[in-house]
Amino acid sequence: MVNLGLSRMSTLVAGQVLPSKTYIINRAALVTYANASGDQNPIHQNEEFAKSVGLENVIAHGMYTMGLVGQYISEVAGSSSKVKEFSARFTKPVVVPADTNVELVVTATVVEVNEDSAKLEVSATCNDIKVLGMTKAVILL
Repeated sequence: MVNLGLSRMSTLVAGQVLPSKTYIINRAALVTYANASGDQNPIHQNEEFAKSVGLENVIAHGMYTMGLVGQYISEVAGSSSKVKEFSARFTKPVVVPADTNVELVVTATVVEVNEDSAKLEVSATCNDIKVLGMTKAVILL
């Protein structure tokens, strides 16, 4: 696990690329998320159904994907209480074939550093495909 916490905060500079973190997503994680969130849409668990509606395979919940990115931002900030803003657009689904672990790779670049905050541009990819777009965060220093 990459240490992304407060010890890095005092050294943030514009243009700095922060360490990436990889999150593993598999069907078991999707079931756990579905049960916790109440989102039992079959596109997230039933391959036959997902394909019948035109998807390549089962896909991860968008909010699960965004939540993992939010976790990364919280770790960069040192705590979720230091995340002032976080926004993203869903661009591509995270496809999760059966019996497979897929990797969501998240990283960020410091865009601007102010006296008490930093603006980040965040990247989230799966199989080298950008799954979130216009992903931005503001964290408190």
